[in-house]
Amino acid sequence: MLNFFKRKPKDSPQNTEDLVVDSPHIEQINTDNNQVTNTTLESCTTDRPISWTERLKSKLSKTRDNFGKKILTVFGGGKIDEDLYEELEYVLLSADVGYKATTHLLELVRKTVTLKGLKDSNELKQTLKDSVLELLATLESKLDLNTTEHTPVVIMMVGVNGAGKTTSIGKLAKYFQSLGKSVMLAAGDTFRAAAKEQLIEWGNRNNVTVISANKGDPSAVCYDAIQSAIAQKIDIVIADTAGRLPTQLNLMEEIKKVKRTITKALATAPHEILLVLDSTMGQNALTQVQAFDDALNLTGLIITKLDGSARGGIICAIAKERPIPLKFIGVGESIDDLRPFNALEYTNALFME
Repeated sequence: MLNFFKRKPKDSPQNTEDLVVDSPHIEQINTDNNQVTNTTLESCTTDRPISWTERLKSKLSKTRDNFGKKILTVFGGGKIDEDLYEELEYVLLSADVGYKATTHLLELVRKTVTLKGLKDSNELKQTLKDSVLELLATLESKLDLNTTEHTPVVIMMVGVNGAGKTTSIGKLAKYFQSLGKSVMLAAGDTFRAAAKEQLIEWGNRNNVTVISANKGDPSAVCYDAIQSAIAQKIDIVIADTAGRLPTQLNLMEEIKKVKRTITKALATAPHEILLVLDSTMGQNALTQVQAFDDALNLTGLIITKLDGSARGGIICAIAKERPIPLKFIGVGESIDDLRPFNALEYTNALFME
């Protein structure tokens, strides 16, 4: 049985309007008294009176310590020799830049040294920074949120359990609302305990309708959410899906079914298929990218928990080995700590500038 968790009208926080629907299978439920408790969600209300650039630099402190500070040591003066290159290689690999990206960056640095006849290692820092920026710029891409009157943008969210998928959905809803877009959420994760309740709590916080089911087929939830969004002329539908490991072949087949059902609901959908990655996973994140992309043809990535990881260089590895657009990065628990990826801002933060 499907449930419509209707957002509260802004002018009457104590009352919930009935949602008029055509399907006899949909139950209308008032969620005003929903008492879901979630520590992560509570912490997202914290306001931070600093700019996003300053916040990014601050939240990337672990990666900056593991990368930026060590880079300064490597390029602290002295001659350019094989020992310097070996030390630089170690710094890049320890930040999870990955073997292929590290080899690529070192080759660019060596070529610059030869072409410009550089002798002092101080001169190499800008060369390396430019090379990293050039690599990361290949991932920079914005979501296309242009809609027509009867066709919402449908975003399908995928990822393993614990990557921050549901939390990212709540933050995306807030971000899209800040752009003047109306949003509806589909609670397609019908397997994980409390997944529906967590998404409903996000819906309450953002004043957004959530379509859910007590149990059953996640594809049906997504289908009905899209149909409802079309009827109500909602701009964006964000569809949650059950977390799964790429090695769980039966579940990967099921998520393919969800994608097919979304297309049945709206021929042009899903418009975006976003994989949420936990940056603390390091090189395992790259494996997830490859597996989910092979199964679903991903359109973009969201990388979370960069504030808790010293492995921020994984973005370089992805850029070199599977350059799927990086749409958003998450650097904290605040609701404003998920923002569109900007290659220059990220590179400056890495290099402590």
